[in-house]
Amino acid sequence: MATRKTPEPIDHTRRRFFGTAAAAFAVAELAITGTANAQAEKTPPKLSATVPAPRTTFRSLKQIEAGDLNVGYAEEGPADGSPVILLHGWPYDIHSYVDVVPILASAGYRVIVPHLRGHGTTHFLSAETVRNGQQAVIAADVIALMDALAIKKAVIGGYDWGARTANIVAALWPERCKAMVSASGYLIGSQEANKMPLPPEAELAWWYQFYFATERGRAGYEKYTRDFAKLIWRLASPQWKFDDAVFDRSAAAFDNPDHVAIVIHNYRWRLGLAEGESKYDDLEKRLAQGPIITVPTITLEGDANGAPHPDAGTYSKKFSGKYAHRVIKAGIGHNLPQEAPRAFAEAIIDVDGFEERAP
Repeated sequence: MATRKTPEPIDHTRRRFFGTAAAAFAVAELAITGTANAQAEKTPPKLSATVPAPRTTFRSLKQIEAGDLNVGYAEEGPADGSPVILLHGWPYDIHSYVDVVPILASAGYRVIVPHLRGHGTTHFLSAETVRNGQQAVIAADVIALMDALAIKKAVIGGYDWGARTANIVAALWPERCKAMVSASGYLIGSQEANKMPLPPEAELAWWYQFYFATERGRAGYEKYTRDFAKLIWRLASPQWKFDDAVFDRSAAAFDNPDHVAIVIHNYRWRLGLAEGESKYDDLEKRLAQGPIITVPTITLEGDANGAPHPDAGTYSKKFSGKYAHRVIKAGIGHNLPQEAPRAFAEAIIDVDGFEERAP
């Protein structure tokens, strides 16, 4: 495992990518190393009645070595606050949470928002590391980040890729996940399940997955990355009136030199058209069984989500701890935390206050 280093503040107006230092990473080494600061049990904070002014950026951006990566992340809130980790989706970036973070930080949380692999300033420590986008490895990245930051346990929230990753952490490492907020519910999948054909209308919604399966699709995404992402934003959130400045702020994260490779591998792996790494085989076997999530959970859904997503009635039994589902109205689409930041922050605070259901 890579040597832990102190988080390094960075200038968010510059984009720096590195990658020659060698690092070895094995799932067996994902247990906490060194001394982790115990997180004292505290009364959950309350949502402030004051609505913070909209943000355009984060106050603090940092870098830290974690597993195979040097992870770029935003951090706000008191250092001794109860940790919250927020995970973004594709094709988005950490700015999905730019207005969620100040709400939670003002409530006393220590909020961490990392760029997923292939996004923003997160980069590989070694040029030799496989550019792997399978579902288990992104969750393993989160565990490695928690280890590097000496975070024993956190409330984890996400949507899209971030929700799937939060689901996996909660399912495989429940001792590291205090509670969870998941937009669009239970998203853990398997290559075997993805072999099953869907009705034509449902297959149509996944058009880009089939596009990425071809070399034409890979080349097209590489050439038209920003145009492609903007189209997905419009389709996934048909009522969200974002402007060019908002889009461009996030699209800068797609300039990461590994972005295309990670995205293409992720979607090809899902269809069984690309292999994963053997060291994650055992994790994927467990995920393929559709594991039950035991931690307290709130699932969210926007009433105008234009992206493929399961119906809430199909996954409620996947949560055996205290559970609630909320539909966020007023034309809220797929990028729920950016479109409805207060509702997302409220869910984080509320789920932190849940008492686990007795077995």
